[in-house]
Amino acid sequence: EIPRDVVSEAIVNAVVHRDYTSHGSVQVMLFADRLEIWNPGSLPATLTLEKIRGPHCSIPANPLLAEPMYLSRYIEKMGTGIRDMIQRCVESKLREPEFQISDGFVVKIFRPTVPHGNKTGQVTGQVAGQVKLRAGHVGRQVAGQVDPWVVRVLQACKTEPQRSVELQIVAGIKHRESFQRGYLDYLLKQGWLARTIPEKPQSRLQKYQLTAKGENCLKKHQKS
Repeated sequence: EIPRDVVSEAIVNAVVHRDYTSHGSVQVMLFADRLEIWNPGSLPATLTLEKIRGPHCSIPANPLLAEPMYLSRYIEKMGTGIRDMIQRCVESKLREPEFQISDGFVVKIFRPTVPHGNKTGQVTGQVAGQVKLRAGHVGRQVAGQVDPWVVRVLQACKTEPQRSVELQIVAGIKHRESFQRGYLDYLLKQGWLARTIPEKPQSRLQKYQLTAKGENCLKKHQKS
């Protein structure tokens, strides 16, 4: 449903342009309405999110890696990857990809339709190292059931707010970025947890507290 070369280009870009001084890993996350590819990197100072959509010079963050990628034809032509992705999506009658800077560089490639039984934006799967978030959360919630890791995290926040690293340990997830983007964000979007400092999402003092909706989720789980 998404052109193979679009996905390949996005992954190659993430590998070539990521920040290798970071302990984060390239993440490929499949949602009901889109594919997201995140890498711990950013744009060069001379480029902006608008400029990369048009003709621009290639400034690879890792030239020693970009050159063999080019010679092995994983990269067809330097500096044209983003434009090629946009063009292929338009030709396939898909929405144009979106690009964001959010604790790293994010590419969002939109799927043509939302699979039956899933809400738009619902996480259906994630590949990030050895981490995988199972599909089917919507159906499980309708049945009054939630995954065990959800219950553990909500219970941890029942008595007092917890830091992200503490909840990551409770959930049993090894990779910090994977937990924050694939798991913690999911709980926030469901309205089960809320930030204690919502006006500063990236604050080092940030903690997460159980909401009334989260308490209801726990009660329903205990009754089931």
